[in-house]
Amino acid sequence: MRLDQLSITLGGRRVVEGISAELSGGVTGLIGPNGAGKSSLVRAVAGLLAFEGGIRIDDMPIQTMAPRDRARRIAYLPQGQTVHWPLTVERLVALGRLPHLGPFARPAPRDSAAIERALERTDLLTLRDRPVDQLSGGERARALLACALAVEAGLLLADEPLAALDPAHQIEVMALLRAEAERGATVMAVLHDLTLAARWCDRLLLIDRGRLAADGPPAEVLTVERIETVYGVSAFVGEAAGQPLIVPLKQR
Repeated sequence: MRLDQLSITLGGRRVVEGISAELSGGVTGLIGPNGAGKSSLVRAVAGLLAFEGGIRIDDMPIQTMAPRDRARRIAYLPQGQTVHWPLTVERLVALGRLPHLGPFARPAPRDSAAIERALERTDLLTLRDRPVDQLSGGERARALLACALAVEAGLLLADEPLAALDPAHQIEVMALLRAEAERGATVMAVLHDLTLAARWCDRLLLIDRGRLAADGPPAEVLTVERIETVYGVSAFVGEAAGQPLIVPLKQR
């Protein structure tokens, strides 16, 4: 994916301004304060918001892609964990295969295989017949992620996939995103937990007031000085058990 001077205007206000970046493989964390423009950027890449500048997937402008082709190339996991229909887990995950089906077409064996792989990777095989509204928060998060994985797209966008999850389930979801990248996908995730972003991401894009404030490996982006400048807090940046540890201490 390549962003070229991407800008977004919502309600007459510029929420993203001139962001350029190129992503190829790995897990990229999109971080920054609330209201910085992270979710707007992800929604524009998913084709859900108008924008200025360029967004290319496999060197093709997304504006020129047919909607079905774009939906095959980009899997999108939106904010929130709400499911409005009493679907079983398997039926929910099967929705991820819709971009691959023609009008009124029944799933082919390759679609069933993709659904099975997504259920297995998210450890949901034993819950496949359970109604989604009877799942715990962590199980529901895995089911929604499995729906995105079933697309088997080259680009996976996850907008705050850790929201409302306890620490164990946060680690579980990040491990699933990492595994997807290791299978060859390019993953971009909007994250707020800086320690998890530093631990699981290969690269961070730090957005501040709609602009790209830093881009690079976590250790280079998440410095004490930059955290204070962008987030307005002092912070401890170090390690624990050989893993990055970032603890906000107090407001500036």
